[in-house]
Amino acid sequence: MAAEGHAPTASEYIVHHLQHWQVDWSLKPVVQKAIVDFGVINLDSVLYALIIGALGCFVLWLAARKATAGVPGRFQAAVEMLVEMVDNQAKANIHNAKSRKFIAPLALTVFVWIFLLNAMDMLPVDLLPSLWAKAYGALGHDPHHAYMRVVPTADLSTTLGLSTSVLVLCLIYSIKIKGLGGWGHELISAPFGAHPLLWPINLLMQIIEYLAKTISHGMRLFGNMYAGELVFMLIALMGGAMAASLSGVLLPIGHIIAGTIWAIFHILVITLQAFIFMMLTLIYLGQAHEAH
Repeated sequence: MAAEGHAPTASEYIVHHLQHWQVDWSLKPVVQKAIVDFGVINLDSVLYALIIGALGCFVLWLAARKATAGVPGRFQAAVEMLVEMVDNQAKANIHNAKSRKFIAPLALTVFVWIFLLNAMDMLPVDLLPSLWAKAYGALGHDPHHAYMRVVPTADLSTTLGLSTSVLVLCLIYSIKIKGLGGWGHELISAPFGAHPLLWPINLLMQIIEYLAKTISHGMRLFGNMYAGELVFMLIALMGGAMAASLSGVLLPIGHIIAGTIWAIFHILVITLQAFIFMMLTLIYLGQAHEAH
């Protein structure tokens, strides 16, 4: 991150915090050299996604385990409101009752999981990375090369992986509901009609539609969370600017005020982004059940 004994500059600080803990498939440390590199794994994103996913499952299991038929407590009431909200949205978009038995719980899982992943952005910027740097140094490695990002949804690999999973489900339900022949006919006959001369154009338009929905689905979540993470880093830099010069003596106050305001606003952002991703999942799966 910086030469030993010297504090990092603002740009070095941000670049270091935006670097993932990357390994290859044999778990050896590597550095990604291309925009798309399937030989590189962002191990921090994978680990935090798994841990937070397990935590979300535990929370929902705990709510189900403690559920009572009488007057619910606050925790049970909150979970019941969440389940009811998701179920209502599923009924509004998925009219096939049999499909809803799988899709409604899936939507609930998506909302809770993404909300918790987004909520990692509320932790102090340097908390987990600094703890990891100390542990990395204690293992005999250079702590300046201890990279860790704690918000999996600020990683494009994570968000595009989620949106691609939704695409796969859309294809599965398109074939399941319409049949392979019916779906194949739809690919070449919509949106401009079933005339043979229009088949290539229709197919091209369908491919573009699937790709556009998948990419925008993942990019929307990534863009918002990446920007939020970057703003928290910039606010964190304000707190350390006082040590650089006397002119920055008031910056810690600005750091506290700006950090508080952004944190409060970001609670809305992380909730809204989880809701939007869930709603688009339901909408796309609902479209897979409908014929053009």
